Amino acid sequence: MPSIKIDETARVSSKASLASGVEIGPYTIIEDDVEIGQDTCIGPHCRIQGPTTLGKSCVITGCASIGTPPQDLKFQGGETRLVIGDKNTIREFVTINRGTEHGGGITKVGSHNLLMAYCHVAHDCIVGDYVVMGNLATLAGHVHVENNVIIGGLSAIHQFTRIGAYAIIGGGSMVSLDIIPYVKASGNRAGLFGINTIGLKRNGFSPERIREITSAYKILFRQGLRLKDALQALENESPESPDIKRLITFISSSDRGIAR
Repeated sequence: MPSIKIDETARVSSKASLASGVEIGPYTIIEDDVEIGQDTCIGPHCRIQGPTTLGKSCVITGCASIGTPPQDLKFQGGETRLVIGDKNTIREFVTINRGTEHGGGITKVGSHNLLMAYCHVAHDCIVGDYVVMGNLATLAGHVHVENNVIIGGLSAIHQFTRIGAYAIIGGGSMVSLDIIPYVKASGNRAGLFGINTIGLKRNGFSPERIREITSAYKILFRQGLRLKDALQALENESPESPDIKRLITFISSSDRGIAR
């Protein structure tokens, strides 16, 4: 079983739990109530505060601040936590905050994600799997990012906004409304620019599925229908399609409204 490697300059609390194969770099601080999974590597000058759970085979390059208190003036120091899954790459100066008492108490980051330098994940966010956040991409509080999303560098996502699965957000975008699944979005108050065809192909979508999603997009945004009528038309046209059902469910459950 691989041994734990802790640099002599690092500080690891006796109340932290480290699995086999964990490596802790120079001058890194691991505080109370931190649990680190097998074969995870923490680079130099990081700080991880608890309660935080960090999964297996993650790589934190260095100078990251993980599990720190939420940047929320209403936070009163309650018992909240951060949960991060397996095989994530977290690059330099990334910050990920714990949840808040009034926001559900937990921030979650899934597995197989890449958070590039200077990204920020705020309190009570939920980030799925296979998400890529470009350099300096920022999530405000309570943002929900579904699986297989790409968020371009220097982009900011407004609090309580949702980003649908397989969407791609262009660099430098300001996103203030929900972005539906499968689309390209960009701009200051981001708008839609069609289907993320390349992303769908890379994720194994068949030509038939892509055509079906493209047809649904045209019904939603190119035929001049009221949204309620467009959703009904989608339901009538493709009642058994999982992709269309995903679109209908996402749009119907939107509180902020959807970008167009």
